[in-house]
Amino acid sequence: MPTETVLITGATKGIGLEFTKIFACKGYNLVLVARDAKLLGIHAQNLKKDYGTQVNTFAGDLSSHTTVESLHRYLKSEGIDIDILINNAGAGGLGLMTELDIHKEMEYLQLNMISLTYLTRLIADDMVKRKQGKILNVASTAAFQPTPRMSMYGASKSYVLFFTEAIAEELKGTGVQVCVLCPPSTKTPLTQGLAATGTKIFIKNLMDPQSVAKCGFDGLMKNKTVIIPGFKNKLMAKSVGLLPRK
Repeated sequence: MPTETVLITGATKGIGLEFTKIFACKGYNLVLVARDAKLLGIHAQNLKKDYGTQVNTFAGDLSSHTTVESLHRYLKSEGIDIDILINNAGAGGLGLMTELDIHKEMEYLQLNMISLTYLTRLIADDMVKRKQGKILNVASTAAFQPTPRMSMYGASKSYVLFFTEAIAEELKGTGVQVCVLCPPSTKTPLTQGLAATGTKIFIKNLMDPQSVAKCGFDGLMKNKTVIIPGFKNKLMAKSVGLLPRK
């Protein structure tokens, strides 16, 4: 069984929670990162009990770059080397750009792009020195086209997609593999909140987070660069360039 360590952000809910179960089941050690310290502790105890795996936790709001630095210092102080990084934490609002709380949206953009980039860089530096490692960044199928009423969220996920594809090419030959998971609308706390607005896309045809996480894990282990769960979603992503922009 593996003795490698996986760091998962947004680890207490949705896709991140399912990732923790998959890696724990496979025998990996875990570092779980989320804002809610109490929920982190409960989840860590459950994982230890159910799978007998080693679990470390770090509570903090990754929408601040100082939290990213604190997390990295914590890993160094504990002597923890990260073999696999799952950048899963993300958030966004639904509505017209001119009507959304811009201060909250700026926090979301910081989380989705800047903090993801910063943590990727810090962990990738360590991986390159060891000549091994895997990084999975979670984007969205929203990354493939403009998304009115989720304009900032969709654009931030486009950044994650293109950033990841670029550094995957840059890191070839270093022993570090990088990939991006682009799930469709999924049953998560984010979409549950958006569903309350009555928007049909967040009520019907939602993919379950277990399937998304399994697809992400399988793609990561197969060294795929872009992972899109579901045949229809793959088809949609590939058809974007063939259809009129509007």
